[in-house]
Amino acid sequence: MSHLSNAAEAMAAVARTITDDQLANKTPCTEYDVRALVNHLLFWGPSLAGGGRKESVPQPAGTESEVDLAAGDWRGHLLALLDDITSSWAPPSAWEGETSMGTPHTLPAPVLGDMIVGELAMHGWDLAVATGQRLELPADLLAHLHDTVFANVEQGREMGMYGPQVAVPADAPALDRILGLTGRDPAWT
Repeated sequence: MSHLSNAAEAMAAVARTITDDQLANKTPCTEYDVRALVNHLLFWGPSLAGGGRKESVPQPAGTESEVDLAAGDWRGHLLALLDDITSSWAPPSAWEGETSMGTPHTLPAPVLGDMIVGELAMHGWDLAVATGQRLELPADLLAHLHDTVFANVEQGREMGMYGPQVAVPADAPALDRILGLTGRDPAWT
């Protein structure tokens, strides 16, 4: 399995057990409760999949706050979307050249692909802790995330993806150190 498919499967495992009564739970992403975070994933996910296919995917609305994509069978839609993201980035050609998330700004495909791996893992953790679960990520994915997040953390902050670094002990588990880099408190409750 690829790092992207491992991150997507970890998020899917969490999503499968979220109950509708947990949608109002707060998440470590202070601007989102679980429902809003699911809406965020469903809003941007098609663009992430389109990036792997080098296709521009139109947004369902001007902003994510204008739509409620977390209504109805949100779980089924999210699981299908995670499968689409995984399959669109599966061919080696997806990781070549330049691509975008449906905007005129392009990035090297490996950079965008690694950003997606990070987004799936971090938002998977957000959903897990908000719903009393544990996110399970393989050791090789954690090592990859640490390297790519560390290398791109300032760019991620400039793009608004990451907050200010949270101090985490150097001997903390790998996931905790990655969370701290992205501005998340591993001890969040």
